[in-house]
Amino acid sequence: MARKTKAAPKKARTKKISTGSSFITRIVIVVLLLFLAVFSVYANYLDKVIRNKFDGKRWSIPAIVYARPLELYPGLLLDPQMLEEELQIGGYRKDQKAIDPGGYDRRGNIVHLVTREFHFPDGVEKSVSVAVSFADHRVVAINRMETGENIPLVRLDPARIGSFHPREHEDRILLTRDKLPDLLVKTLIAVEDQHFYTHFGVDPVAIFRAIFVNLRAGQTVQGGSTLTQQLVKNFFLNNERTLWRKINEAIMAVLLEMHYSKDEILTAYANEIFLGQDGGRAVHGFGLASQFYFRRDVEDLSPAQVAMLVGMIKGPSYYDPRRHQERCLKRRQVVLEVMRAENVISEAEYQTARAAKLDSADTIMSGFNRYPAFLDLVRRQLDRDYREEDLTGDGLKILTTLDPQVQLKTEKNLAATLSALEKSTGRKELEGAVVITSRDGGEILALAGGRNPLQPGFNRALDARRPIGSLVKPAVYLAALADGYTLATPVDDTAITISAPGSKKWQPANFDKTEHGRVPLYEALANSYNLATVRVGMDVGVEKVIGCVRRLGVEQDFSPYPSFLLGTAPLAPIEVAQMYQTFAAGGFYVPQRAISSVLTADNKVVKRFGLSVEQRFPANSIFLLNNALKRVVSEGTAHSLSRYISNDIGVAGKTGTSDDLRDSWFAGFTGDRLGVVWVGRDDNKPTRLTGSGGAMVVWGRIMQSLPIQPLELTEPEGIEWAHVNLGNHQSFGDLFGDRNLLPFIAGTVPQQMATAPRPLPQDSPVETLRKTGTGLWDRIRSWFH
Repeated sequence: MARKTKAAPKKARTKKISTGSSFITRIVIVVLLLFLAVFSVYANYLDKVIRNKFDGKRWSIPAIVYARPLELYPGLLLDPQMLEEELQIGGYRKDQKAIDPGGYDRRGNIVHLVTREFHFPDGVEKSVSVAVSFADHRVVAINRMETGENIPLVRLDPARIGSFHPREHEDRILLTRDKLPDLLVKTLIAVEDQHFYTHFGVDPVAIFRAIFVNLRAGQTVQGGSTLTQQLVKNFFLNNERTLWRKINEAIMAVLLEMHYSKDEILTAYANEIFLGQDGGRAVHGFGLASQFYFRRDVEDLSPAQVAMLVGMIKGPSYYDPRRHQERCLKRRQVVLEVMRAENVISEAEYQTARAAKLDSADTIMSGFNRYPAFLDLVRRQLDRDYREEDLTGDGLKILTTLDPQVQLKTEKNLAATLSALEKSTGRKELEGAVVITSRDGGEILALAGGRNPLQPGFNRALDARRPIGSLVKPAVYLAALADGYTLATPVDDTAITISAPGSKKWQPANFDKTEHGRVPLYEALANSYNLATVRVGMDVGVEKVIGCVRRLGVEQDFSPYPSFLLGTAPLAPIEVAQMYQTFAAGGFYVPQRAISSVLTADNKVVKRFGLSVEQRFPANSIFLLNNALKRVVSEGTAHSLSRYISNDIGVAGKTGTSDDLRDSWFAGFTGDRLGVVWVGRDDNKPTRLTGSGGAMVVWGRIMQSLPIQPLELTEPEGIEWAHVNLGNHQSFGDLFGDRNLLPFIAGTVPQQMATAPRPLPQDSPVETLRKTGTGLWDRIRSWFH
């Protein structure tokens, strides 16, 4: 009986243990089921995140801004150095021998280049290999390199000059799978993920291998992430080093592989991978990186260049070739050895790539947005037609009118001349702004918002409204010509006092504090006489002058104060340029434009910004005025422009100076270009510079550095010429020249003057002989000048 009573507790304990383990099992099962439920819900959530982003618009592509395309043809004013400079701006690379698209070489006066294919609004311009020959600062021949065939015209792909970025400030050139070269794909897989085509998003073998290698090394020297995991980290997650992020990365990698093909994942990776920094712009993808580091399309990369880019994946900043060349070379060597070991390249290719030097820092295209002032103007013009998200997300292609050669010369000469003026005047902190346009079409060729072209911020060309001084006077005299005046009408340059109710008496004065008596109207303009201008303006009416300014293209309202006649109204350089554009275009209002056309990312034309013309002034009145503006340069306040520009060019222009020498202005045009320059200080303190001593010097040096055409004014119908009796102002030499020969609208020649034949053309044999100063006649004339 005793043994039986002892056996009962053991059985009870067994039952208790069995009951307890069963309870724990149930708990574990419940927990597992709950975990699976939660995991399923969470995985489903991650799956939606992946599909929503990956199926939709994967990237916000910035709008790309291009300069005007350079068109080469025999007879073009251009020299080899200028072409080289433009090719460099356009991202072309200098090779030993030009073979691939985007490459060029120069041998004396012959430049060999291979253009890049580009989609223009009027169609595709295919790549072509050409030899461009030069002589006497002109293109003399263009020949196809393969056959020697003469080519009448070659249009180069335009330089990429900027982009409008989304908020992330990322930039990329999207590539499709067929655009990824085999060399890049094989290298990428050999170095980053050798089992890419066999794993399911996560590679357990690579993970265990990495753990083993890292434990042996005592530090992290190898990663186990697949290309899919790297894409998930870059595209969906962040770089924080936490276990939770790694778990998410693994789950999302598996989900990504379930829905998308290997080619889709590989293409997305090639477009997403971060490969460097360009100021505030992140360089993403192999497409943009190949342009940024090598000025090549990705399909043209050499094995050494592919190795460098793939090597940089491990650490774009750490292996940056601009700052850490030795590190970059060592990393490239590691990749090249892997490429050889995996038979991606041959032994001969390996040896060639190993010996290749890194591209210089000059080759790297740092700063696509190197024209912030011009891009500011483009952005403002686009804002009228497009939404912000269209400009920063849809990859629009914006073709502009910017001429890289003109822009380069403008920036260089503005900065250099301001520095020289600071030394000569003792004034520091001088600033300036320049607008250069085509004379006939109104295309803005160059724009400088300050002396430092790379510094964004206050754009003086667009926003610095300052008193324009005597630049307003041509409008005063144009209104007078429309009111019955002629260029020979005598006007009094004598003291005048103007009274207005409720204001002080106004007594203007000439710049030289001298009265010049009675002078012909053209002379008052040429010498910028204030007193004569005020008298003419008051006679015509200030309201009429204001109306004239508005018809010239200035869209502002002005108060009709008499001081308006001397340029107290503030205008920005871009507004002055529009005003003088109407003079230069012969009385036609031509809206200035910085954009020629806009294309979608797939090269469909969205909009063309064509030439718009409206006649606002009679051609004969403008012809008279422009003749007077030519006299401003030949014999008036701008006569010293001849130090920089030959008188044979026949520039028409006007100087301007505001009160206390605070603002220095010059506006002028040649046969093909119009330019407006402002020089002053941001604090509005005096500069000690007149229009001719400051802005005109900048203008002269810019135009001196460019090929320019002589200004030949087209004479309209109904013009007569007559000799003017200059009285006390006439010298003996004038009897043998054209200084006293003036144009008149037919029927307005004063009775006491005799009509005369029109002046000879600039290029006529007689006129050329008279100007060359080679004969007795010219020596006699020179005695009296």
